[in-house]
Amino acid sequence: MQIKDRIRKKYYSIRKKKYFDVEPNFFYPLNELILKKYDKKIINLSIYYPSSFEVNTLQFFKTNLKDNIKTFLPAVRNKNSMNFYKWKSKEVLKVNNFGMLEPYLQLNKIIPHIILVPLLAYDNKKNRLGYGKGFYDRYLKKYLKKYNCILTIGIAFSFQRHHELPVTSNDVQLNYILTEKGIF
Repeated sequence: MQIKDRIRKKYYSIRKKKYFDVEPNFFYPLNELILKKYDKKIINLSIYYPSSFEVNTLQFFKTNLKDNIKTFLPAVRNKNSMNFYKWKSKEVLKVNNFGMLEPYLQLNKIIPHIILVPLLAYDNKKNRLGYGKGFYDRYLKKYLKKYNCILTIGIAFSFQRHHELPVTSNDVQLNYILTEKGIF
């Protein structure tokens, strides 16, 4: 764990120094992927509300695909559980115990078709280093067994690529990584 913590600190510092605001065209490769992979009229897409120099996922709302998409944000119920709830741009959010913005808990949680996953670092094998709490990994471990069609996309800047991340059995490999240089 000490190795992961050192990598976290390193990439948080790098992201803070090199952060830049992205334009809506950052998400065009995502739009193309969605159009190619899904023939459904409505797609359930989970984004995250950006903080701490994360890629600004709110720019997605300025793309032309937003009309076919229902958006969801994660909400933490307790120290071990996260679910996704419907959210539209500019709806009121609350601050959770971790200082993150999330929707007010609703009765209907949803299993998204696509989950945009925040990260501090990634590698060429599409491994992700998160913030160390394990919310996304636990959620994905649980639901990928039942719903193997969930598409996971790490959202990052290209300078967050690490040569090879340490991986444990609790870590979930992503399907794609999206940066300002495209999607892979």
